[in-house]
Amino acid sequence: MRILLADDHVLVRRGVRLILDAEPDLAVVAEAGDGAEAVAAVKEHEIDLAVLDVAMPRMTGLQAARELHRRFPAMRILLLSMYDSEQYFFEALKVGASGYVLKSVADQDLISACRAAMRGEPFVYAGALSVLVRDVLDRNRRGEPLPGGALTPREDEVVKLIAEGHSNKEIAEALTISVKTVERHRANVLSKLGMRDRTELTRYAIRAGLIEP
Repeated sequence: MRILLADDHVLVRRGVRLILDAEPDLAVVAEAGDGAEAVAAVKEHEIDLAVLDVAMPRMTGLQAARELHRRFPAMRILLLSMYDSEQYFFEALKVGASGYVLKSVADQDLISACRAAMRGEPFVYAGALSVLVRDVLDRNRRGEPLPGGALTPREDEVVKLIAEGHSNKEIAEALTISVKTVERHRANVLSKLGMRDRTELTRYAIRAGLIEP
């Protein structure tokens, strides 16, 4: 199984790689330090499974997973996180990931998650099962759907960069769009979310898993 491993912390990547490479049927063939590098690496290597950290600079693991799932639907994806977060868990499901693994128990769960993903089976860590069941039951009772994002992928990118403190000009250069387009996206986001300023957008970005707290 050829694996891409993406995490912005070199020591974490090294530790996770040791866990994966110790297995005879698993091999890390590419590494990346952020989501954008992960997407680029998949174009250069033949990858069966992408293991992505949820929170990374430039492009988060969630954003990268969404892009990879769109471009390479046959490739499996797992998300790694240090946060036992319902929001991250549901976002992982929404962007097409096969599973969500906590870094604190990666030595116990990651191998099982990799093999489950390659069998086409979902992997749900123990603590998330009760959350998932409770949420589904509650939403069914209220007649509501599974959580969905209010923003488009491009709007997510803009919000992430705003929350990280970038100016409209810097955002325009990073996304290769005009400053006026950035301003339009920002206005649309504020309108959709019913928010007024950067502070509220930053709180939203944290809750949505676009940046780390």
